[in-house]
Amino acid sequence: MLSFFKLNDPFRLLGIVFLLLILRIPYWLLEIPLLQPELVWMLIGERMSQGHSMYVGIVDDMGPLSAGVYWLLHLMVGKSLLAYKIAAGGLILFQIGFVNNFLIQFKAFEDNSYIPALVMTVFFHLSFDFLTLSPALMGSTFVILALAQLFSQTVRHQDQPEPVFLVGLFFGIALCFHFPLIVYLPFLIIVGIVISGFNLSQLILCMAGYFLPLSLIAVYYFWIDGLTEFLFEFAFATRLVEGYHYVSYWDLAILFAFPLSYTLVGFVIGSLLKRLTVNQQKQNQLIILYMLFSLVTVFISNRTTPYQWVVILPGMAYYTSQIFIYLNRKTLRTALFYIFLFGIPMSGYLWVYQKINTGEIKSYAVGTGSQYGLTHNATVLVLGEDMGYYRNASLAGPYLNYHLSKPALNDYKNYPGLTKIYASFKNEKPEYVIDEEGIFATLLEYLPEIEADYALEKEGVYKLK
Repeated sequence: MLSFFKLNDPFRLLGIVFLLLILRIPYWLLEIPLLQPELVWMLIGERMSQGHSMYVGIVDDMGPLSAGVYWLLHLMVGKSLLAYKIAAGGLILFQIGFVNNFLIQFKAFEDNSYIPALVMTVFFHLSFDFLTLSPALMGSTFVILALAQLFSQTVRHQDQPEPVFLVGLFFGIALCFHFPLIVYLPFLIIVGIVISGFNLSQLILCMAGYFLPLSLIAVYYFWIDGLTEFLFEFAFATRLVEGYHYVSYWDLAILFAFPLSYTLVGFVIGSLLKRLTVNQQKQNQLIILYMLFSLVTVFISNRTTPYQWVVILPGMAYYTSQIFIYLNRKTLRTALFYIFLFGIPMSGYLWVYQKINTGEIKSYAVGTGSQYGLTHNATVLVLGEDMGYYRNASLAGPYLNYHLSKPALNDYKNYPGLTKIYASFKNEKPEYVIDEEGIFATLLEYLPEIEADYALEKEGVYKLK
């Protein structure tokens, strides 16, 4: 198989497509449940299709461009998880092909081949949620586009302003998809000055490109009188309030130990066995910095999940590919390749199988059971973390992200805050309110008109009369 992908032939991408399908089959057979973030994405798309604006009519910290994609998907296909998977598959295939193409174009390796594409395909099956249409996946697509522009600066110094502007623009668009990708702002400045040799005018142009998408979105929210909400929810709030820890950092360490060991081995082999050109040395330095900054995104994300690591895959593929390109001992190279080919996906399969069998997947998946049947085809507002009530229901009211909503809902002693809460319940009138922590019960003491509209059906569950 390794020799098949060593040829520089675009038709090798058909082999990549085939491998993508084959490696995905075990995840289909494992019947992975609907994930809480996936349900959040669909609820946001549905609510935006009803005319509500992100941050103003939906309290969540999702990137505005990601929300826009989910809105468009809902308009086209509704709440179709399959459509989300297909769209994610298209993005993954694009990333794999594009990364391989720019590594060939800018002579990252002496031998042009599709080995980096093969390696990246295998890495995408390390975790089942790499295959979801996450904001991190969408944002990382533009990070890769920016990375290609930085690679172009290592092989030629151009006087044209377009490539410099595009570097900043692509990183800025990535930020608007997924806020943790803001870590690439200092990366961009350091790489631009130290490796790409940007002068002051080029750096200013690059920064103008970077802040252009964010500025245009800020102008839109200023226009609809939602700038404060946009800045607070998207940029600041999730660094101040509690995040969602779907998996532990220990789980992430176990899952990524094996692939990172291959990355380290590839780095050592490339350093010891290959004499790099000046341009390749710059590319090597660029990827080292890229991986270091990519790791930071994991720790500033508000949702602790494996898919936050998807942005690091191009760097891992770059170094791991060097094992199969530069290692001369055929027997050892072949052994390492097949251990990699079967070991990386198997790590992901076994990890999620263990989570499902032990029930630990419940912290990540949407809850199931007869208790959620009462909200079927109803409009619901859950004041808590149990997303199961939304599975076959629609969100009523802006308070989707409970950790972000809680401070506002507890602001009932403030007259403007209470007025805003009153207006949201009066206008939306959710058929069910799931009150996990007693917040709604407290609010009803201050809102007698709303209290008259609801009856306590059972503990923590209020039904519209």
